[in-house]
Amino acid sequence: MPELPEVETVRRGLAPYLVGHRLHGVRVRNGRLRWPVADDLDARLRERRVLALERRGKYLLLRLEKGSLICHLGMSGSLRLCGEADAPGKHDHVDLLLDDGHLLRYRDPRRFGALLWSANPERHPLLIHLGVEPLSPEFDGTSLHALCRGRSISIKALLMDARRIVGVGNIYANEALFHAGIDPCLAAGRLSRRRCARLAEAIKDTLTRAIAAGGSSLRDFVDGHGQPGYFQQTYFVYGRAGEPCRSCGGDIELLRQNGRATFFCPRCQKA
Repeated sequence: MPELPEVETVRRGLAPYLVGHRLHGVRVRNGRLRWPVADDLDARLRERRVLALERRGKYLLLRLEKGSLICHLGMSGSLRLCGEADAPGKHDHVDLLLDDGHLLRYRDPRRFGALLWSANPERHPLLIHLGVEPLSPEFDGTSLHALCRGRSISIKALLMDARRIVGVGNIYANEALFHAGIDPCLAAGRLSRRRCARLAEAIKDTLTRAIAAGGSSLRDFVDGHGQPGYFQQTYFVYGRAGEPCRSCGGDIELLRQNGRATFFCPRCQKA
């Protein structure tokens, strides 16, 4: 599933081609996504000017003169800039028609994503309960310590709880915990202020480096121009079970937490 760096990569790549343009309409070939595409979506978007393309957690928000389009890429979705001459494929379900002749094409083989119109997206049920943005000034060691205090769940589980911190996801939680030297199984409430400060910095650094690399392409992620990301080439722990740690030379180990794979170095990451 695309995580924060992948969604932010898409946003940055598409924004210059969308903002300031008008939508001439919507072409729906298959509206049976995770939530069905509304029958009146064309009427709501037609001739609306795009004011901004923003991100909230793993959601993209296409801000229009009236309302916004909320987009989630699901497990395998993508948004790509195309031309009218580009024939749609089997999994190209929706086109947004731009006034300059380009299309913003939504592709989703598994159809687990969403395109939802909202008059007030901040109050939408999918967004209203989302937590702090990890790349925002509001997220630091002090705020992370406050989120952790009194919590018995593992620190990795807390990092992946979107009600507290949005968009970190499994890959980047693994990597950030390694760089902070923290055992992923450690109870969140046991983290000191000093270790929270170190972890918050590691999260910001990991996400920033991932965005600079265009995100991670483990399966089929591509950006708004069809290009893959390259951050997976620099992983320290994720997907490297049994391989030597890049820092100490010990073996990277794998365990399961809440049904998700956790990769860590027991020598470098301490409780």
